[in-house]
Amino acid sequence: MSRGLLLSCILIAAAATATAEKPPAPASPLAPAEILFLDFLDAANAVGAIDSGLWPTFKDRDRASWAAAEKDLHAKLLASLAALDPAKLGPADQKALAAMRVTLADYGDPSPAVANAPGGPACKDRDDPKLDYEGLSAALAACYREIGNQLKFEDGTIDRGGALGLLGDLEEPERRKALHEAFVPLWQALNGNNEPTSPYRRLIKLAAAAEATNGSGVEAAARAIGVTTADVEKWLVQVLEAWRDSTDPTPVEPWDFRYAIGAGGRALAPAFAKTPLLELDHRFYRDLGVDLDALGVVYDIKERPNKSPLAYTDFLVRGRYDADGNWQRTIARVVGRYEEGGLGSLNELVHENGHAVAISAIRNRPAFTDWPDTLFTEAFADVPSWSVYEPAWQQKYLGTSLPVGESLRGLFGSVMLDIAWSLFEIRMLRDPAQDPNALWTDITREYLHIKPHPGQSWFLVRVQLVSRPGYMVNYGLGAVLTAEIRSATRDAIGAFDAGNPRWHAWTSEKLLRFGSEKGAKQLMDELLGRPMSPEPLLGEIRRMRE
Repeated sequence: MSRGLLLSCILIAAAATATAEKPPAPASPLAPAEILFLDFLDAANAVGAIDSGLWPTFKDRDRASWAAAEKDLHAKLLASLAALDPAKLGPADQKALAAMRVTLADYGDPSPAVANAPGGPACKDRDDPKLDYEGLSAALAACYREIGNQLKFEDGTIDRGGALGLLGDLEEPERRKALHEAFVPLWQALNGNNEPTSPYRRLIKLAAAAEATNGSGVEAAARAIGVTTADVEKWLVQVLEAWRDSTDPTPVEPWDFRYAIGAGGRALAPAFAKTPLLELDHRFYRDLGVDLDALGVVYDIKERPNKSPLAYTDFLVRGRYDADGNWQRTIARVVGRYEEGGLGSLNELVHENGHAVAISAIRNRPAFTDWPDTLFTEAFADVPSWSVYEPAWQQKYLGTSLPVGESLRGLFGSVMLDIAWSLFEIRMLRDPAQDPNALWTDITREYLHIKPHPGQSWFLVRVQLVSRPGYMVNYGLGAVLTAEIRSATRDAIGAFDAGNPRWHAWTSEKLLRFGSEKGAKQLMDELLGRPMSPEPLLGEIRRMRE
């Protein structure tokens, strides 16, 4: 049998577990296109890794070589797909073809991480009236790299992420206020003086038009779980009300909010001096049944010039079955700033490695070797990352722990910011002509007890608000999914906050091995056996009263 025919037989087989081999299956007419599909994606991922500044070459090939391969493979793939007669394909192949077309469509719609890569429009181009939606978005994202990565504070500079973390640590209110005001040049670049023609307000109008046309942001997230945008908005308000009613109503300044919720992180800070974050992260995952070193995850976590201001995880190499039926592993690439830090930084690192674990667990035909929908992707990564805020995790890995209420305030305070941004974007996209500063002031005053400062565009500390307006709902609504998954996981295999060797195998079998074959709604329906609800998340927030 020829190698090509053997590959064709292998590719169509049903999804297998992480350790099982695929049995032979009848050859699929889609198999040649699927091989091109994986090769094309590998070339695109190589270009992305080089463009990120991680390496000048990959596998001894420079960017020009990979870019030429990407272009050539893309043309061959499109020709191969065009030659197919979908009517002659069986149901499984039709579904696989549809999945490939979705991935190819997404290839032209950069993720927040890609949108922040060097190149393309610069921050200075933000006032160019000729820029379309994608161009204006890229220009504003560049402002976070050019201005946000070097905020002027005291006698030096600090990057945006470091500044947000420091706001939770600085003891002196006047220094926190000064650090908050270090963001002003960034906010002014993005939103001017909040005039209707400011760059951000022009962008949100373009984003609203795109949302109305293709439902690419908030509507896509709602559709992913079979509900309406109105349902999502209702859930978000319920969760914010639960936070409001469970926390101290004394108003705080916006520069003091992170400090107010960060008492637990400050109390645990000395424990983090003993062990590097990556070591803590890897030990936890080993106790969950997954060896990140064995998976070959590539880490780009050191500071370097022109680095993306946004942490993210992406494919570096797509997994596939070889001619002998053996799985060739997926290689994930994690980008961020995690050389040091405390509880909040560890939470982010565990989240990014949650993405790495998810894509490494895919065992499916090439057409489905891609992310599931964005909502599920972000929600799942928080399933292990929330554990670091649990006293059981802290006691095992740090040797000390916080009272549950104090610790959960740190976790859910950050989650509430994400939910507030989600609600903000839902309402801005519905009425893009309204004043964003006023809307953000109303939301944060009502639910987060934050004093009003409508003259400041301080909502613009998140890159996603400009790199992909509407994306924040994947974090806000995703928290509802995260709480549901965590609850269902505990019911099935027991507690896992301090490790559980069954976790990786169970989640791989139930949720991860399918890749893009199954979306959030199907996965959650099969997991829960009932409609989704915000109640598990509301229950977690109520635990703060303990």
